[in-house]
Amino acid sequence: MKNYLYPMKCRIKAFGITREILNGNELVIELPQGATVADLKRELFGRYPRLTRLSSLFVAVNTEYAPEDQRLTEDCEIALIPPVSGG
Repeated sequence: MKNYLYPMKCRIKAFGITREILNGNELVIELPQGATVADLKRELFGRYPRLTRLSSLFVAVNTEYAPEDQRLTEDCEIALIPPVSGG
């Protein structure tokens, strides 16, 4: 059983408009061990309310789109994928 008291550091890469909202290409935040994608999004929405205004925000973990209930680990690669418009 994991110890949920000790935080893990999650390194997040930002793309598109999320780079502007997060003020950079990369962000490191601490989350409890066993945190999910939904927990990550809640934390990000609390810190960066402008993210809630996006029409969609996908999270990729280790280069694959991740469901809300996917557990994160300290060594995973996390990316924020904002809505994309094309022409």
